[in-house]
Amino acid sequence: MLYSKTPAADRRKALREGLASGRLLRFPGAFNALSGMLIERLGFEGAYVSGAVVSASLGLPDIGLTNLDEVALAAHQVSRVIGLPTLVDADTGFGEPLNAARTVQVLEEMGASGCHIEDQVNPKRCGHLDGKEIVSVAAMCRRLRAASEARRDPGFVLCARTDARAIEGLAGAITRGKAYVDAGADMLFPEALAGAQELEQYRRAVDVPILANMTEFGKTELLDTATLSSIGVNVVIYPVTLLRLAMGASERGLREIASVGTQKGLVEKMQSRAQLYELLDYDSYSRFDEEVLRSTGPEPRAGAQGAEARVAGTQARQEIEEERA
Repeated sequence: MLYSKTPAADRRKALREGLASGRLLRFPGAFNALSGMLIERLGFEGAYVSGAVVSASLGLPDIGLTNLDEVALAAHQVSRVIGLPTLVDADTGFGEPLNAARTVQVLEEMGASGCHIEDQVNPKRCGHLDGKEIVSVAAMCRRLRAASEARRDPGFVLCARTDARAIEGLAGAITRGKAYVDAGADMLFPEALAGAQELEQYRRAVDVPILANMTEFGKTELLDTATLSSIGVNVVIYPVTLLRLAMGASERGLREIASVGTQKGLVEKMQSRAQLYELLDYDSYSRFDEEVLRSTGPEPRAGAQGAEARVAGTQARQEIEEERA
């Protein structure tokens, strides 16, 4: 209620333990706090905060136009309400090595469990677009070394993303990955590999956890979790999936309202009020308010707003029970 009761250090420990377990960790992209809560409710291992989603939510393309404050706020909004690890897309670290160092510290403060920093030239481009440019190995290693040394919680996971596949080939992406591990990366994210065979080659070449990006409409074949597990992938992200689903449904709904004049035919496709209240744990807010009231005595007349909240909470509980019945 109000915020996650799971300390950030425990969530980082859970991520570290998950990476060491050898099993596949699934991190769908949360486009807001509520979607993060749904990810947790449905049993996934973590939530991902995508730079592309943060950009799109601000009405911007994913070409390096967002800043640290905007990404950190999105990360905080998700991580504060769930007990799962949150992995954050930190683009290029938002500048020079000192900026990368500050990025890690800010994301730690926001409750994130880890982040990835990439080797593109700043400002970057979406990893599945053509025309990307990457910095030298030495420049990327400076970014990573600064980010690694800036960590105040050694449990915070630092992932190095390389976009070298499109520019230097798979061999170049592997060579860079090994150098990035030496510079302090805990995990590697080889972006825009062609498919299962290249993932297998990358997995065999490095001895740290690896991340696979299963984004739609990109350069990488969409592989199922059984295949990813058999390859030995440690983390799979679905960065924009939920946003695309939500926006697709929203567009269809708006078109129907525009053409038919009512949303009546859409109601069965919606999350109900009771389902929303249950996901938000509305009942816990009412209980908290009632417990505070009991412990401090009757509310003065000015407390009408609190009374209204308690009535609303009671009504919400009734709706949830009725829908369950």
